[in-house]
Amino acid sequence: MELSQLDGIGKTRLQALHAAGIDSLRELLYAVPVSYKDLSRPLTVAEVQPGASACLCLNRRSEARLSRHGRLSRVTCTFADETGQITACWFNQPWMRDHLNNALRLTLYGRVEAYGGRKQLQNPSVEHELCIVPTYRPIEGLPQRVHRSIVAQALQQVEALCPETLSDAVRARYGLWPWSRAIRALHAPQSMDEAKQAGRRFAFEQMLLYQAAVRSMRTWRGQAPAIASDAAALEAYWASLPFAPTAAQQRTLAQIACDMAQNRAMARMVQGDVGSGKTAVAMGAMLLCAQAGYQCALMAPTDILARQHYRDMRPYFEERGLGCGLLVSGMPAAQRRQALENLRNGTWRVIVGTHALIGKGVVYDRLALCITDEQHRFGVTQRTALMQKGSDGRRAPHLLVMSATPIPRSLALVMFGDLDLSLIDELPPGRTPVTTRIVPDERRADLYAFVRREAQAGRQAFVVCPLATEGEGELKSARAYAQELAAGPLKGLRVGLTYGAQPQAEKEAALDAFAQGKTQVLVSTTVVEVGINVPNATLMIVEDAQRYGLAQLHQLRGRVGRGSLQSWCFLLTQPNDRLRALAATNDGFEVARADLEQRGPGELLGTRQHGEALMPGGAAAYGDLPLLYAAAECARELEGDPARAEEWREVSRRATALVERLSERVSIS
Repeated sequence: MELSQLDGIGKTRLQALHAAGIDSLRELLYAVPVSYKDLSRPLTVAEVQPGASACLCLNRRSEARLSRHGRLSRVTCTFADETGQITACWFNQPWMRDHLNNALRLTLYGRVEAYGGRKQLQNPSVEHELCIVPTYRPIEGLPQRVHRSIVAQALQQVEALCPETLSDAVRARYGLWPWSRAIRALHAPQSMDEAKQAGRRFAFEQMLLYQAAVRSMRTWRGQAPAIASDAAALEAYWASLPFAPTAAQQRTLAQIACDMAQNRAMARMVQGDVGSGKTAVAMGAMLLCAQAGYQCALMAPTDILARQHYRDMRPYFEERGLGCGLLVSGMPAAQRRQALENLRNGTWRVIVGTHALIGKGVVYDRLALCITDEQHRFGVTQRTALMQKGSDGRRAPHLLVMSATPIPRSLALVMFGDLDLSLIDELPPGRTPVTTRIVPDERRADLYAFVRREAQAGRQAFVVCPLATEGEGELKSARAYAQELAAGPLKGLRVGLTYGAQPQAEKEAALDAFAQGKTQVLVSTTVVEVGINVPNATLMIVEDAQRYGLAQLHQLRGRVGRGSLQSWCFLLTQPNDRLRALAATNDGFEVARADLEQRGPGELLGTRQHGEALMPGGAAAYGDLPLLYAAAECARELEGDPARAEEWREVSRRATALVERLSERVSIS
């Protein structure tokens, strides 16, 4: 059976599925729900808690009212059950007024927030069935109801679509469901526990494939150019910088230099907290490589971070006669052609960029050192693709990965088993710890008053919002919020705006204006999470802080406190234990420990690519850290047992195929 044979799929919807990377029924089933709406057990008003989504069966207690503010509209209505009252509001859905006023009792599902000490449902949906409803990643032109319908049809063919991929022995040993049962439960669970158990099966399988991929990378490491250096060269490098290095920085660069002096490819991971000076260590390694006549490439996860690295590094290297260039997506055609030529002919010895560095058509002259910055943003696929750019089949480049998201050593050895570890466990002297406070909505006016006082004292503030434009009514839009602040509570202050999809020239202008002090408040999305260094900024304000992981909040907090001035991080949300853990410490390793316990290690194979549908389950079950350790144990047993050699070869084959398919996706810039 083909996708085109499914009821409800015509030519337009078939093209939409193909554009999303879904070309078969198997891939349709592998594109599992990203979340579920649990309507199976409605809660009462007394039971629901702010910060969570809930289903409630309610009686309407007031007429729905429509109000307008410019182009924005808001519908509000009061509901109740036997335990209390709750208000619901809908943004930019004016038709809801008549719909509500024509009904006396409704089942609503939405996020509960607290305003003025009272509970409020934000943009709830009106439901008609009390069951568990899967929500899929949006595909333009394919409504959710149609998506659910075609998945239900595909599930009727489940036995023929994919044979079992884990042996009976592995499933029995680790308590895992068969493939067919698990895939059915992911798409049509009878309970949330069933969905969790199904996700656990596929998460284990992906973790097992990751372990096989890591082990293959470990054996893939071969010869590399030997880049000689001595203690005098390292001392000269540190002396050339305008600051004194910490002992941890010196120790780490010495380890890297020792690795690169060998003719076996280095594979080292440098962990260090926000602001610990990892970039200075990387520059030292790049200098040793470039002075030896080779090329080195640094890949950053965002355009902003790549450009900042380039601005900081270019003068240093060019003063020493070493060409330094930038390669990012979206460059003008003529500029990109010249950049590719400079890489090919070796004019540039130091190259900084984003994923564009692994794009098709990118050819290097003598690439001997690959560096990935903010390793937690990349998977094994991306760093494999970069390494392959410098491999000629006989020799491979040295690899250095840097992470500002510290993780426990035991977990690091499992997640990055192909890498040696270095730890920068000191911060440069003179840093003042950032004070973190959780601010509920009713204290917002006090916060704005504090921002004004700081601005009057010559300080600056970041304000981070989850969205750039209106799209989810319950959240602050960065654009709308910037306008609201400039016209209201921060009227008279100079407010700037930046976000990921902003035109590059506007983005650079906004960041430069903030860096130079021309704007006092910068409203942004999380594009400022990494690579922004404005020592005069003393305030970091995060809207809807409950939506972020602790590691990301710790990164955002690291944008302030970069000098001797007292700095503050304010989390605008209702207090909870998770955020209290962040406020209690500035130690990145302690923050990471708490974050890993709650959210897990995140994506391992680097599968967050548009339309990717190669393995179900994924991040949904990554909070189960014992499962990751179990997958690592399973890989060790399979690899070391001669009687199971065929089973291990099949696992390794699937891991290699998965990485290759992912590499094909990420290599297109």
